[in-house]
Amino acid sequence: METNQYLEMFLDESKEHLQSCNEHLLELENNPQDLAIVNEVFRSAHTLKGMSATMGYEDIADLTHKMENVLDAIRNSKIEVSTEILDVVFKAVDYLEEMVLDIEAGGTGKKDVSELVSTLNRIEAGEPVSTAASVAETAAAVEELEKNNAPAPSMEYDEFELTVIGQSSEQGFQAYEVTVELREDCLLKAARVFMVFEILEKSGEVIKSIPNVEQLENEDFDEKFTVVLLTKEDVSVISAKVMKVSEVEHVQVMPISVDALKEVKRAKEQEATKVVVPDQETIQKPAKEEAAKQQQSKRSPAASHSNKTIRVNIDRLDVLMNLFEELVIDRGRLQSIASELHNPDLNETVERMTRVSGDLQNIILNMRMIPVETVFNRFPKMVRQLARDLDKKIQLEIIGAETELDRTVIDEIGDPLVHLIRNALDHGIESPAERIAKGKPEEGTVTLRAYHSGNHVFIELEDDGAGVNRERVLGKALERGIITEESAATLTDKQVAELILASGFSTAEKITDVSGRGVGLDVVKSTIESLGGYISIDSKEGQGSLFQVQLPLTLSIISVMLVELDKDIYAIPLSSIIETAIIQTSDIMNAHNQKVIDFRGNIVPLVNLKDIFEMEDEDGRSDGFQSVVIVRKGEKLAGLVVDSFIGQQEIVLKSLGNYLQSVFAISGATILGNGQVALIVDCNALIK
Repeated sequence: METNQYLEMFLDESKEHLQSCNEHLLELENNPQDLAIVNEVFRSAHTLKGMSATMGYEDIADLTHKMENVLDAIRNSKIEVSTEILDVVFKAVDYLEEMVLDIEAGGTGKKDVSELVSTLNRIEAGEPVSTAASVAETAAAVEELEKNNAPAPSMEYDEFELTVIGQSSEQGFQAYEVTVELREDCLLKAARVFMVFEILEKSGEVIKSIPNVEQLENEDFDEKFTVVLLTKEDVSVISAKVMKVSEVEHVQVMPISVDALKEVKRAKEQEATKVVVPDQETIQKPAKEEAAKQQQSKRSPAASHSNKTIRVNIDRLDVLMNLFEELVIDRGRLQSIASELHNPDLNETVERMTRVSGDLQNIILNMRMIPVETVFNRFPKMVRQLARDLDKKIQLEIIGAETELDRTVIDEIGDPLVHLIRNALDHGIESPAERIAKGKPEEGTVTLRAYHSGNHVFIELEDDGAGVNRERVLGKALERGIITEESAATLTDKQVAELILASGFSTAEKITDVSGRGVGLDVVKSTIESLGGYISIDSKEGQGSLFQVQLPLTLSIISVMLVELDKDIYAIPLSSIIETAIIQTSDIMNAHNQKVIDFRGNIVPLVNLKDIFEMEDEDGRSDGFQSVVIVRKGEKLAGLVVDSFIGQQEIVLKSLGNYLQSVFAISGATILGNGQVALIVDCNALIK
């Protein structure tokens, strides 16, 4: 049976069933007597087992079958639900997710799960499970034992690679498999990989990596990657150097030999010659079960709605979006031509085309919208595990998970939210004893909510923990030279709280594995700002903190104000603009060698864009007035001095490419209706 054509469907549906398992297992932990929840988990596991067997992924089918046996014993009241048992079932779901992701990356979906299967068998037999950590501890012990006994190589090698390793060995080089594991909350994985490669290449020669270099550069991997290194340097020195790279969690260096490689290769070749033909019943049974299930669903009234949705490859939506962006550019050109010719028929046609293309734009943008629940779904399980690791009682509430956001924004927002949640759990929520002493419930609450407002999506993370300690933050800020003694007294509580977003800032007395308040929050801030959004913090000491993230709905087509600078046209995003103004040159003042104006009672610094872009400046307009665009970044304001305003327009955001990506204060470009290219000003970069 040819299964390749069904692979994409299998992967999508497997992820859905595993996510359903996670959600229902979390629900089951809170309602251990509700057998209806057990039935839901069993149904998802059973479907996944049938799909995996049909596709030929026997390891997934076998593990799911063992998990199914435990669930069956629970629903038949042979064993009772406990946190320890659920820990093992969660571990099984984690392993299944890893195997599905391996298949998605082009692998075989195989994984050594013998220890976990043994534990599941003991649970099914009614034997007590002492602690959920037992599986992890056993796995760690096995890993340590294997490391000490120098196990056979875990990677596959072709003849050329074997020859290179063999010849290098003769010249005194030792071959190692270096496995590097990054922290789960690492935001810039590609940068860390580059730093690791730079260290290894100074110690020897890297001849192979899994995943390959292209996948590593695109961050197309989880947390682990392995490279093969030929070197004469001491293994402990190499390991120590790699561990110095920030956000590297673990390094394992395993020596390999040509003899061991050849032995593994020979064994696999012998194994490949054995042909196992399953009987017809084994092949047909999963397919029959799935067919019967589909037939049953057709009979049910609710099934009629399933035909109203289809799966569309995201690449096709990207192509559709690119084509529409070209249409928007041509629409602008037509409008420009029509305004010059003053032809009534042409004007009427262009107006109709504008209305129709506007409707089409809304449809295409809505097609690219994804509910934020695709990101939020992974947090309940993460909070459960971290709460147990920290010995705290924490309830996660999710509100507004149906709020939709553009896929490009969704792809980027996950890591910053993970870091904020870990930060809130570790240093926001107090221990049960501390909370009781303060007169609070021993269970802390973390609320994650999302909602639309105008052309933005707001994501808020609120906790009822300790809040930000004003004195400690000010003390650390003064120590680091971030603020002065004079300014410290004038800062509001909100401004003090936002000091923890400064680069490298931390008030933590000790750094934990989970988080340190402030460590990495500058990375969170820069990531959010790179998406055209900003983050703010409100905190009340002893009562809790509120982190608010504002994001644009989409990054593809944006509204801008077009301005002129020396006959060149620049675009300023409307999302950053408060208002435009024409001021008298005589109203401009100087403060600390900076030109400023009084804007509605606020002292706002002026930024001359001609100075920023190194253009000739004639010292303002000849009539004694200046055109100024007032822009905002969080609480901070700035006035951008331009020659004149052209007007508002919707434009298509185009990247400048790799060669020009680091140009200061420019976030991209667009093509206007007359064919002219306009650069888009990055207001966030201009306001420090």
